[in-house]
Amino acid sequence: MLVLNRFVVPSSDTEFVEQAHTALAALAARPGYLSGRLTRALEDPACWILATEWESVGAYRRALGGFDVKVHATPLLARSVDEPSAFETLAAATPGGEVEVAESDRAAEPWR
Repeated sequence: MLVLNRFVVPSSDTEFVEQAHTALAALAARPGYLSGRLTRALEDPACWILATEWESVGAYRRALGGFDVKVHATPLLARSVDEPSAFETLAAATPGGEVEVAESDRAAEPWR
C-alpha cells in the first residue's frame, strides 16, 4: 500500500523539513512500514510529498494509532492537502522484471 501526503509549503516555513523528518522517523518505527521518502517538486519548490509504503492497509491504520505517530506525524499529516492519500498497489514491476498484477482488497471492480 502506498500513502502520498501532498503539502504546499511557503518558503517562509522554516520548520516544515524538520517536522517532516521527525514524522517520517515516527512512521518508520512502526510495524508494517516498508519505506518512505520526503520529496519536493523540481518545478515548484513549494510542493512536497511524503510518500510511505506499507505491508497492508491494516498496518498503516495501526501505525496511525501509535503514540509517537500521534505526537510527531499526525500534526504534519493534518497540514497535507485534503485529497485521497492511500492507494492500493494493483501492479508493480522491478527493474527489467515482468509486471506483477495484484488482486484488489476492494469488492470486484468494474474496470477489471
